[in-house]
This record gives sequence, C-alpha cells and structure tokens, in this order.
Amino acid sequence: MDLRVIVIGLGVQGQKRRRIAGDDCVATIDIRHPDAAFRDLHAVPLDAFDAALVCVPDSAKVAMLDYLIDHGKHVLVEKPLTVADEGTLVRLERTARGQQVVCYVAYNHRFEPHFVRMRDLIASGELGRLYCCRLFYGNGTARLVRDSEWRDQGAGVIHDLGSHLLDTARFFFGDIGEDVELVSVDRFENRAPDHAAFTAPRAKPRLAFEVTLVSWRNHFVCDLLAENGSAHIHSLCKWGPSAFIRRKRLLPSGRPLEEKVTLIEEDPTWAREYQHFKALCRTRPPTDLGNDIWLNRVLHRLGADAQRRLRP
Repeated sequence: MDLRVIVIGLGVQGQKRRRIAGDDCVATIDIRHPDAAFRDLHAVPLDAFDAALVCVPDSAKVAMLDYLIDHGKHVLVEKPLTVADEGTLVRLERTARGQQVVCYVAYNHRFEPHFVRMRDLIASGELGRLYCCRLFYGNGTARLVRDSEWRDQGAGVIHDLGSHLLDTARFFFGDIGEDVELVSVDRFENRAPDHAAFTAPRAKPRLAFEVTLVSWRNHFVCDLLAENGSAHIHSLCKWGPSAFIRRKRLLPSGRPLEEKVTLIEEDPTWAREYQHFKALCRTRPPTDLGNDIWLNRVLHRLGADAQRRLRP
C-alpha cells in the first residue's frame, strides 16, 4: 500500500518522522520552520494525503486530531496524548472507529529489539514468578528543555519520560493497575520537574520507576528479578551498545549462568514503528485508545501530586 503522509511540526521528532517517511511524505506543515511547505494544516488539500504524522506540542494535538479524523485521515501522533478531560480521548476513539481510520499514539521504544526480547521472555514463563522490576530512563536535556518555549512546564519529565516507562511496563507485563505513587520529585535546574521517582508497589511484579533530565550520559536500565533468575537491559540502541542479560538461578546458591546479547546499531525503532503504522492503515483495525486513557489518568495524578509537593 502506498501511503501519502504529511508531517505536521518540524521540530526534532518531526524531522525524524519526515526522514523515515522518505518518499511517502508529500507535504510538511510548520508555523515557523523555513523548510515547511505550508504554515497551516487547513491549507493542505484534503485529496493530497492519506495520513498525518502529528509532531506538535500537547496543547495543539486535539484540535488537529479532530480535523484529521473528521476528514477520514489516519493519524500517528507523538506521545503522550494527555488531555484535561478523559472524555476527549473516548470521543476521539469513537470518531476514529466511526470513520474507520487509525489513530495511533507513538511509543517507539516498543520496537526496541531488547524490549521485544524482554517481553517475549516474560511471556514464555521461563523466569517463573516475577518479583520486582526497576526501570530507569535518564538523559541530559535539562538545558534544552529549559530553553524551550513549551516543554519546561507542567509535569515536566513525568509526562515526557515517565510516559515511556509506564507504557513500557504495560508492554512487558500487561495491566499493572492504577496504584502508581510518586516517591520523590525535584526541580534541580528547570521550572518544571526534571527528576522524579514513582512506584507501583501493588503491581505484579512490584515496579519502581526513575526518570531524569540531569543524567549527563543518556542511559536506560531495566532490572527484572524473578524466581528462576533475572533479566536486564542496559542502554538503548540509539545510545549503544545496548545489552540484554539473562541470568539463570543456581540452587541453593551460586554464580548464575549468564547469557548476554549486545547490539551495536543505529536506532531501529522509528523505521519499525512507521512500518507498523503503515500496516495498521492497510488493515484498519478499530482504534483502541485504552492504553492512552490509562496513561492520561495516571500521568495526571502523578503530575498533580508533583505540583503540590513543589508548591512554594
């Protein structure tokens, strides 16, 4: 299937999306960027494209999605899709289903090779009973975020990177419930939170999360401890090398047997996610925003708690 796409927003994410879309991209829209073909989405002829890759600030997303979905266009929108009223997401889902178009919220880390390996290992049951899992996601973008016109506000890193970790936990373990609690939050350099820790103590396995913009060497860690051993991810492909380590427990004790897979490659997630989106546009399954409704609820609660704690 040939898919004619437009890219809306030529910031960092939009530039990546345009590069990956390649010849599929028939137009770009940005209110300021000099390379954009259009300044206004409504100026693009509706018969010129089939789908849109929406890479704009959170405040502009819903109006664009309404316009695109109402006109029968498929949509990939950058995460997180957070709104003040949960009913907005229910409405978007209902409209997309009625129009038989795809509304897909992008979480590209689901296409990270070691994330897929971890999910499949968990699903196999070989680890036995799962005890606890720690997820850390850190980068050094505090200064860039602080200098942004729109990113250094609200819940900050909780929405930005926290959404990735919460989505990853659901990708690995399925439903983890809604009992996610803020442990700590800081504004070390920024106006909005740039470091936070939260936990899902009643989930199975018990989950601990940490996100930060002040980790000067970008890094990701997942440590899963279980009855028959453990599994670990160190770093992402984009920050490589990225390692997956599986340790098989020896009884009654002893150094575990260890298997390690190390990848040194360019980030494959953007291209794989785009191909996934194209496949969805071809098969047109009913849009399901259930994960995004859950994320919206949890992120809002964590963000509100952070704001209360940081209030002067």
